[in-house]
Amino acid sequence: MMENDLVLLRGPELAALSDRVATHWQLAVAFVLIAGLLDGIDGRIARLLHGESRFGAELDSLADAISFGVSPALILYLWSLSSLPRFGWMAALMLAVFAALRLARFNANIDADDQPHKSAGFLTGVPAPAGAGLALLPMFLWFWTEEPVLRSPYLVAPWAVLAALLMVSSVATWSWSSMRLRRNIRFEAIALVVIVAAAAVTAPWHTVSAISTAYLLALPFSIASYARVKRLRASGVPTSAAPSVPPSA
Repeated sequence: MMENDLVLLRGPELAALSDRVATHWQLAVAFVLIAGLLDGIDGRIARLLHGESRFGAELDSLADAISFGVSPALILYLWSLSSLPRFGWMAALMLAVFAALRLARFNANIDADDQPHKSAGFLTGVPAPAGAGLALLPMFLWFWTEEPVLRSPYLVAPWAVLAALLMVSSVATWSWSSMRLRRNIRFEAIALVVIVAAAAVTAPWHTVSAISTAYLLALPFSIASYARVKRLRASGVPTSAAPSVPPSA
C-alpha cells in the first residue's frame, strides 16, 4: 500500500511541479520569506484600519498554514526528502500538519483568560513563520555554500521534524510584538534594523542564515527568561510584561 501511495505522490503532476520548482529554488524560498514579512504587518494594518474580526483571524491562520506549513514542506520534499521514500514524505507531512496544529492551538486560546505565557509577554512554542524559517535553514545554508551534504535527506528529514516539534511544543518563546524599546536604545535599534535590511539586500542568504541561527540559539535564553519571570511572579515581585530589548529582524 505504501508503495502505491508513493507512486501516487510522485505522479506526473508532482513530477512536473518538481521540474518547475527545481529551477527556481531561491524564488520559491523567497516567497515564503516575503510571506513572513507580510505576516508581521498584516495585524497592525488591520488594527490601523479598524478592520479586526474573528473571521479575519481565522483567514489569517489559514493563509499562515499554507505559507509556513504546506509550502515549506512541499519545497523541502521536492528539494531533498523525495529521495528518502519511506520517511521523507512523513517528515514533510509532519511539518505541514504540525504548523496547522500550532495555528489551531493559537486560535483556540485567543479568548482564553488563563494563558501564563501570553500574560508574561511570551508565546507558547515557536511561531509558524519562525518554524518555517528554521525548517528551511538547510536550504539557506545550501544557497550560501553549495555544500552537497546540506541537501542530504538524512540531515533534512530530522531537521524538519525538529522544526515541526518546536512549533507544537510548550516552550516559552519571546513575543516580539510584546517587547518595548527603552528610550536610550531606540537609535541603536533603528541602526540595527537598517544594517540588517542592507545585509538582506546585498547578501540575502547569509543574512537569513544568520537570523535563523540566532533565533535558534536564543531559545534557551527565552526559556530561562520566562522561568525567571515565573519565579518573580510566584514571589510577588512585580514584573514587566516582556523584556525591553531591540526587536529581531
